Amino acid sequence: MEAYTVVGRIGEGAHGVVVRARHNLTGRLVALKKVPLRRLDHGMPTTALREIKALQQINSQHVMRLLEVFADGAGFVLAFELMLGDLGEMLRDASRPLTRAHVKTYMTMLLSGVAFLHKHNIMHRDLKPANLLISEKGQLKIADLGLCRVFSRQGKRLYSHQVATRWYRAPELLYGARQYREGVDLWAVGCIFAEMINNCPLFPGESDIDQLCVVLQVLGTPSEATWPGLAQLPDYRKITFPECQPVPLSQVLPEASPDALDLVKKFLIYWSEKRIPAAQALQHPYFFTPPAPCPRSQMPLPPLEKPPPPATQEYTTNFPLSALAHALHAHLDPAM
Repeated sequence: MEAYTVVGRIGEGAHGVVVRARHNLTGRLVALKKVPLRRLDHGMPTTALREIKALQQINSQHVMRLLEVFADGAGFVLAFELMLGDLGEMLRDASRPLTRAHVKTYMTMLLSGVAFLHKHNIMHRDLKPANLLISEKGQLKIADLGLCRVFSRQGKRLYSHQVATRWYRAPELLYGARQYREGVDLWAVGCIFAEMINNCPLFPGESDIDQLCVVLQVLGTPSEATWPGLAQLPDYRKITFPECQPVPLSQVLPEASPDALDLVKKFLIYWSEKRIPAAQALQHPYFFTPPAPCPRSQMPLPPLEKPPPPATQEYTTNFPLSALAHALHAHLDPAM
């Protein structure tokens, strides 16, 4: 930490504190994510380790850039490029609603980042507006890869279904699926797209069961014909919902253009194999009909002045820095 001077606090997540800092030599402002290690025998938090290893392999203008990782006291610090805010802030700002041109630009940047991740066989598994950060130049970047996984298109690897924030969680996850791929991200993209159009969440469930009910009430009750393998999902027979007929998306998203509705539909498909890939979605007619995407220089920016986040707790540990540094080095060794 000697290389940085902390100049403010950004917030606090599940695994540590995020502060704003200035590099003492270059003057560059960065975001430092401070992650405590309470017990050495537990090792580094799994989510932090996944995020580090994924970001070390990623070089895309549409994904948050990890600048460095270093030990600090009884913990370690991730240094990221500093961003002004996130898409969630933009959606909550009722005084500056997003225009169709704004939405089109954000979707272009989001899909470009998702396409990059999927091309490298990485599924994010927690795409949501709060994890889409906005730079001082209006650039949207995908952040928080703590739940990411490398997937194989041929493998049968099992994954946890307890991933993704509920409102953006794909229906196969809600039914307890353990085998899935990038389709879970594509469903989340469709939810985010609809939320930008309507300026409110599309499927705001209050519990996992209610979440599935909300989806069925809009898209209708799925069947083996529309969703092959549905009956084999682990939690399919654990609860029965009333039969629902689909609601026309034009009623759910009255402000959407016909091309926007068509693209939303291509993401929000029960059978994940049929969801439109991110790279293919970028070629959809939606992006080539008026209005044109807004130039990045004209995109709205998150407010500079924000209320201070709540104070954090102090973290205590019982192991020496030398042991931490050794463990951190071992985890970050590319050969491991």
